[in-house]
Amino acid sequence: LVRCRVNCFESLTGGAIVLRLISLNVPKIDELMLPQVFKDIASQSQGLVLVTGPTGSGKSTTIAAMIQHLNETEKKHIVTIEDPIEFIHSSQKCLISQREVGLHTHEFHKALRSVLREDPDIILIGEMRDRITVNTALQAAQTGHLVFGTLHTRNAINSVNRLLNLYNADEQQAMRIQIVESLVAVIAQLLLPTTDNRRLAVHDILINTLTMKDYLLKGEETEALQLMETDNFEGMQVINQAIYEQLLMGRFTIEEARKASPDMADLERRIRTGGMDAKSSPREWMMEQS
Repeated sequence: LVRCRVNCFESLTGGAIVLRLISLNVPKIDELMLPQVFKDIASQSQGLVLVTGPTGSGKSTTIAAMIQHLNETEKKHIVTIEDPIEFIHSSQKCLISQREVGLHTHEFHKALRSVLREDPDIILIGEMRDRITVNTALQAAQTGHLVFGTLHTRNAINSVNRLLNLYNADEQQAMRIQIVESLVAVIAQLLLPTTDNRRLAVHDILINTLTMKDYLLKGEETEALQLMETDNFEGMQVINQAIYEQLLMGRFTIEEARKASPDMADLERRIRTGGMDAKSSPREWMMEQS
């Protein structure tokens, strides 16, 4: 028995179909080798959590793992609004209700307004694609709910700007305050092929601490990025940090790391200052150090 996400379409040469296999088992944070701070993020009582990345970067899988962590550890009412439903959750400690756009509801924002009357603790709304959905998500986050949403941004800092761009210029400052005050964390991820022919996610992680909130309210993106790189105690990091750490463990080739890096010069600097020859393999470098 398998589940598939199916897309059928017409092409020049005739009908075509694309199948994506979906595991019947909901993944766990530890199985996916996700940072432990994801458990802390998922356990927050209220606010907005954004999981971002390009199509196919594993956003749905990461959120499913965070929901599964809650399902195993806390007694909550979780409602998901998905397009389509991918992972099927069985209620354990949590009561989980899943709805699919087009099957159980016509639109995200209409379903979200309905959900607010159903006493949820946690709401997954999928992609935040329009201002109506964003407004309703912020209302939910500000009234005692933890809200998970997704975007297609490639890094954490740009995610706030992507939401702001849904609004007119004269509305953006007021919306910046609402978004930043509601924000818990932004997780931006990429999937890279590993040396053992699998795929592993690497992440930008922005935690909305008091200092980070001050930077975001002022639009000080450079300072916010520097804080992400230096405040590891809170669990923050930039993607290049994660890529470099996996390079050291031999999980990525340097070629794949370079292709994925959002700032190749910064990655090369990390390789040089870490003592790794950019032309050698990570495993060779580690053997030389031992």
